[in-house]
Formats: sequence, structure tokens, C-alpha cells
Amino acid sequence: MGVEEESNTKSLRYNSPIVQVSLIGLVCFCCPGMFNALSGMGGGGQVDPTAANNANTALYATFAVFGVLGGGIYNVLGPHLTLFAGCSTYVLYAGSFLYYNHHHNQTFVVVAGGLLGVGAGLLWAGQGAIMTSYPPPNRKGSFISLFWSIFNMGGVIGGLIPFILNYHRAEDAASVNDATYIGFMCFMSAGTLLSLGILPPGRVIRDDGTRCTNIKYSSVSTEALEIVKLFLNWKMLLIVPAAWASNFFYSYQFNNVNGALFTLRTRGLNNVFYWGAQMLGSVGIGYLLDFSFKSRRMRGFVGIAVVALLGSAIWGGGLAKQLTYSHLHLPPRLDFKDSGARFAGPFALYFSYGLLDAMFQSLVYWIIGALADDSETLSRYSGFYKGVQSAGAAVAWQVDTHKVPLLSQLIVNWSLTTLSYPLLTLLVMFAVGDDKEGDEGTAKELVLP
Repeated sequence: MGVEEESNTKSLRYNSPIVQVSLIGLVCFCCPGMFNALSGMGGGGQVDPTAANNANTALYATFAVFGVLGGGIYNVLGPHLTLFAGCSTYVLYAGSFLYYNHHHNQTFVVVAGGLLGVGAGLLWAGQGAIMTSYPPPNRKGSFISLFWSIFNMGGVIGGLIPFILNYHRAEDAASVNDATYIGFMCFMSAGTLLSLGILPPGRVIRDDGTRCTNIKYSSVSTEALEIVKLFLNWKMLLIVPAAWASNFFYSYQFNNVNGALFTLRTRGLNNVFYWGAQMLGSVGIGYLLDFSFKSRRMRGFVGIAVVALLGSAIWGGGLAKQLTYSHLHLPPRLDFKDSGARFAGPFALYFSYGLLDAMFQSLVYWIIGALADDSETLSRYSGFYKGVQSAGAAVAWQVDTHKVPLLSQLIVNWSLTTLSYPLLTLLVMFAVGDDKEGDEGTAKELVLP
């Protein structure tokens, strides 16, 4: 009993991987978690989604650039400056919608979106490095699911904010009320302060006594060269379709499923379950990727197969629903109290989209984490992933703004995710090795681009 208690105490040291990954999870709970809840309402909580779509295009265009650059910036500045600067832009973005509620001038919203893209690039590059390099090599799936569960609890709590505060608001209201945006800003401000508690990788010690990395902060010239090399790295090129697909479907799901099919208050409730489903999905795939087979490569193959099969079933259900409506022929909006049994099917579909999103992205992060063990390399890999992901999202939000037929949007989303599975299989086959005792890890991976 005494040994077990000592082991638990050891794991819960402030400089332990589990505490630091939990802390970055809380930071993302407060900042991107609340942003997800805001976006998930459809149109940023506005009935007319134009301002939010344009802001999201600006956001993801700058995110695409700073996502790629973010890994290098993190390696130069370290976690405190990088994460604090990134988190602060989330507060400004939520505040811009509070401004828009009163002035209906989208310039501030679009500029705030562009600045958020810069900040998000910094935050997610740092988060990717922490989540994939701090854990022990044989428990990366479990730590990814831990992070994803804490992070997506932000979407759950964030979904409750508009649901509760707009419960009795008239359905013809032009937007959610001011208190909704103020609530988001309070959480985002707390996350910005929490980011100062993240330790640099050299100070994080695993339970077996090993440090996450002994690398000192890099130089600007080194990082510039290494970032250029990413675009010639065959491993990163195989990840491009999965990265592009992984946020491309958000505009369709948020605006054209949740936003188009449900009433204002029901959208908030749906988001509670959408992000809750992400918690379930990340835990399930994390367990599978860490414990299902002894061979790490085999676990990767099985994970890809499970996500591919489930994804095909969910997008197939989405197709069946999409065939019943279009931009020009929208059905009456569904309400969780008033629509009875008609509410169940579309709700289950939206819930399933959330489940699939977490499983898909957790799988990709696990594969990235299996490519190296050191923070420096993984911050670049994660930044590249987020940069390509954001470029895809920038295109997707403009696709929705230009009213591309909904059926075409669904087919493109389904095709992109399907294309990524065989490429991820090749990556696992040729770049992911099986676990070895004493893990060769860091020293070997440092020479790789």
C-alpha cells in the first residue's frame, strides 16, 4: 500500500508529465475549448453567419502560416512567452463579437480573427510539443486522450453558457446575448494566466527519472532551416491529406448541420453533447492505441482501421440526412423540447460527428508522437500539422460563405478523410517502430528532420 501511494505521489509531482499535460489541457479548456463552443453555435452565435465566416477565413489563413512557424517560435521562445501570447488573442476574438452585437461592423471581427490565427498557431504548436513529447513513449495514446478529454470539457461547459443564458430568448433574435460573450471572455482570460504555469521540457521529469529532453532553446536561423525541410520530409507529406481534412468539416457541421437544423437554444445543448462525444472518442481510441496489442505498429494499423470503418458509417448517415435538405429547401428548425422524435436522428448524427472528430485527430497526433520523442522535433511536426489543417479550414469557411451546395460539401469532406487512411497506413508501416525497452528515443531522433 505504501509503495502504491508513493508511486501515485511521484506521478503527481508538479514537474511530472501527467500534471503538465493536464495543465496544458486546462489552458486549452479555457481558450480553444471556449472558442469551439463559440464557433459550434453556428455563425459565432449570430443568425447571419457572414461575419463569422469571414473572421474564420482570416483566422485560418494566418493560422496556416503561424501554425508552421509556431514550432520554431516555441523552440526559440519557450513555453511561457509562446503560450501566453497565443492565449491572449482568444480574449480579443470573443470581445469582437460582443462589439459586433452592438455595432454590426465586421471589420473588428475579421481583424480579431486574423490575430487569433497568429495566436492559435503559437498555442497549438506548443501544445503539440507538450502533449507528444512529455509522456513516456509507450503511453502517448493515454496522455493524448487525457488532454483531449480536459480540452473538450471546455466545449461542454462552453456549450452550456449559450444554452442557459439564451434558454428563453426568442427564436427570431439576431444573436445570443452579451452575457454569453462575456462568459467566454472570462474563461479565456483565466486560460491565459494558467499558461504561465507550463514548465519547459528540460524541467519535466518522468517517473523513471528520465527528462523529456535536454535540448536548449534553438536559434532563429536553425528553426528557419528546419521549417523549410518539413516541406521536403516524406513523413509530413503523407500527413498532409489528414491534416487538411481534420478541420475542413467544421464549417459544414457547425453551420449546415447544427446551425441549419436546430433552434438557437438547442444549438448550445447540441454542442454540450458534440464536445462530450469527443471526450468519449479520445478515451476509446487512446486506449486502443496504447493497450490493444503488444506491437506499436499493429496498434497503429488497428486504430486506422477502426476510425476508417466508423468514419464511413457516420458519413454515410450524414449523406442519408443531407439528401433531405439543401440551402434552398431548409426544413423547419428542430427544438429539443418541442420537436419530439424528429429531434433524435439529427441529434445522434451531430453527436457522432463529434465522436469521429476526436478519434480521427487523436489518431493523427498519436502517429506524429510515434515519429520522434524529443520536444524540438515534435513541436515542428505539430506546427506543420496545424498549419496545413488551418489552410484547409480557411478554404472550408469560404466554401460555406459562397454557398457551395451542401451535398457537395459533404462529399468533399468524406472523400478527404477517406483518402487519408491509406496514407496514414503507409506512414505507420515505414516510419513507426515497435516499442523497445529502454527506448532509444531522443538521441536517435535528434538527427532526423
